[in-house]
Amino acid sequence: MLPPVKKDRVITQLPTCFSPNAALHTKDGFHPQVKAACHVQKTDTVSFNIAKVIVVGDVAVGKTCLISRFRKGAFDKNYKATIGVDFEMERFEVLGVPFSLQLWDTAGQERFKCIASTYYRGAQAIIVVFDLSSESSLTHARQWLEDAMKENDPSSVLLFLVGTKKDLSSPDRLVQIEEEAIRLSEEIKAEYWAVSAKSGDGVGDFFFRVASLTFEANVLSEIEKSGSRHVGDIIIRCLYLLHTGLTDRTEADHKPSKRKSNCC
Repeated sequence: MLPPVKKDRVITQLPTCFSPNAALHTKDGFHPQVKAACHVQKTDTVSFNIAKVIVVGDVAVGKTCLISRFRKGAFDKNYKATIGVDFEMERFEVLGVPFSLQLWDTAGQERFKCIASTYYRGAQAIIVVFDLSSESSLTHARQWLEDAMKENDPSSVLLFLVGTKKDLSSPDRLVQIEEEAIRLSEEIKAEYWAVSAKSGDGVGDFFFRVASLTFEANVLSEIEKSGSRHVGDIIIRCLYLLHTGLTDRTEADHKPSKRKSNCC
């Protein structure tokens, strides 16, 4: 049996985006159907509870440091370059439901690209990382995304464009490269973030955002597959019973002609 999710990995509200000008969603909260489904504990299906996330980008842009900072809460300046692919699992609790991110940290070296690309398939989210102090790494971000999307369905993948090493950029330079990054994120329909693995600035908020949006997408996808109207009726009915304190049996006693439901 797995240990309980850490208290600092519990998500009860949808985290805010980094910039409304380059966000996947600017809404304030989770989708009502998602909240309702979690409330009536209809998310005990395995496909709800895990999402594959691949992290791509040039060598030395900080992919491994970004993941390590979130997982360990510390910056490791002596990290070793990734060979092929590294795999990490990070557990959350979203709206009371256990949820895990599979984080696939891929190598940025050209010689490992063929190896890494074999792990791209089946991603629910793609994180394209670039160095805020390196304009060329932002230019290369488009190609990294194109390579990753060859193995995935564009309509079912969430995209994030993340600038690292925020602490190394001068204010003026940061403004300039962020403008370019936001233009690219709007073009490729990705959500933009700027973070610093060294200081930790924005790292936790970013991964909480990734976990929340992938969780919501998974739940909505499963509801759609099951038949949105049918599942919606079940959710509404269960919420009504929970709110009124009735059970199927007591409701049937009050309304004998109404068909019984076993949803709750």
